[in-house]
Amino acid sequence: MEKDDPTGKECTYVLDDQVGYILRQVSQRHAVIFQAASPDGLTPTQFSTLVRLHQTGPCSQNELGRATAMDVATIKGVIDRLKAKGFVKLTSYPGDRRRTLISLTPQSEAMIPALHAAGHRITDETLEPLTEEERVSFLALLRKLV
Repeated sequence: MEKDDPTGKECTYVLDDQVGYILRQVSQRHAVIFQAASPDGLTPTQFSTLVRLHQTGPCSQNELGRATAMDVATIKGVIDRLKAKGFVKLTSYPGDRRRTLISLTPQSEAMIPALHAAGHRITDETLEPLTEEERVSFLALLRKLV
């Protein structure tokens, strides 16, 4: 869609029509919703790490980083903060002392139902402006972009 800029010149680049600009606005809205609903003040990366660790079971930091789509430096910081909160424990990896096995603590295991419920609420509120059919289509389209 072409629009004129304030100087009267034809402009073919409209910021409001750019995917990155729109995605950032949606992401900011989602972040506000997430922050209001996240149990124990967990960040999105901490939340994802605990949920994924529950799904996969104990694993190495490298495996967990791949499973949560986080780079090495990010997952290390997330694990360090979760350990400080008492949500994960680190033990020696069986058969390889150079590696660390990360697992949930009883405290975080007990939180999993609340995390799942919060995750559903966060998703529902984020997608609230969409019909059910639009939600399904939107999520399918987003998955194609990953």
